[in-house]
Amino acid sequence: MVAAQRKKKSDSTERCWLVERTFDDRNLVTIVYATPDGSRYHQRERSATSLREGSTVTAAADIDPDELEAVTDEETRARYAAEVERIASTHDPDDAV
Repeated sequence: MVAAQRKKKSDSTERCWLVERTFDDRNLVTIVYATPDGSRYHQRERSATSLREGSTVTAAADIDPDELEAVTDEETRARYAAEVERIASTHDPDDAV
């Protein structure tokens, strides 16, 4: 699945994989996608209602590189890379998770 981890939708996007999903007491869900090496991430917040009624969260997303932030903590980078490997080995990019 390594090729799928590196696959890009186009030259202008980076394939990122779901590495984290957290819920808070305001009914918001924070979704984090990271690059295969765990060095960059993209974070989205959505309401729990929109997740139930709107588009699903997929195993991967193609993110504009300008929307990616650097992961500065080595422990987080390693955790994200391990989670990318796990999710990419068990899901296709468009799988709802």
